[in-house]
Amino acid sequence: MPRLRLVTFNIAHGRGLNPIQGTTTQRKLRSNLRRIAGLLDRLAPDIVALQEIDERSRWAGNFDHLDYLRVHAQFPHTVFGINNRRTGLLNLSYGNAVLSRHAIRAAETIVFGQRRLGEKGFLYVELDVNGRCLPLVNLHLHSSSRALRLVQLERLLAWLREKHRLHASNWAVPPIICGDFNNPGTRDDATASLLSHLSDYCDYALHPITGPTFPSPLPRRALDFVFIPAGCAVTRCEIVRSMLSDHRPVVVEFDF
Repeated sequence: MPRLRLVTFNIAHGRGLNPIQGTTTQRKLRSNLRRIAGLLDRLAPDIVALQEIDERSRWAGNFDHLDYLRVHAQFPHTVFGINNRRTGLLNLSYGNAVLSRHAIRAAETIVFGQRRLGEKGFLYVELDVNGRCLPLVNLHLHSSSRALRLVQLERLLAWLREKHRLHASNWAVPPIICGDFNNPGTRDDATASLLSHLSDYCDYALHPITGPTFPSPLPRRALDFVFIPAGCAVTRCEIVRSMLSDHRPVVVEFDF
């Protein structure tokens, strides 16, 4: 069984710890992204799931952050899942993304709503790992509303049921689900609810089991998770100490 390493990381549009969107210079953004690329180089993941990454947004330097990371972190395969688009003087285009050492067989983006700013969604990919199909969902849920998170979760679950019906025969395991859930796994909220519903497919393990990921300088809240299905044996999980974003990255290593 190959051993794979997955990183999930909300990179906050490349602004680092700057709390004000749009005040970070393009030069600083590029510097921050190079530091993120350096972190990825040290962590040596096979798969990276990113949230809050910009394709071309005026508030984030008006350049493709994923392509910049692809070049500097030397990943051969990437795909964007854009949740927000706006044209005009204040153009923006951002969402989720995946970088991979393994070929991306298929990709699909699901956006939860129709807002042009602040909308959330998920990116689904199928990775070819030595001829076996590894499905993965990179998810970003609403930051402040439990009610909206639960609505978004219902959308994800309905999509999973249909995807499972149509494609489960092609999967080596049910989908890994990771990302920024914007709520801890210990409360009556979307993270705990998702773990309960995933038992319809197989036993899932939630990682990290303990440990906060936000805000990165002095983290107090666990917001970032990886759901690993039975069939993948987790050998290591780590919350990485980093202040390259307001979130800390999570690394999960598993045999597949």
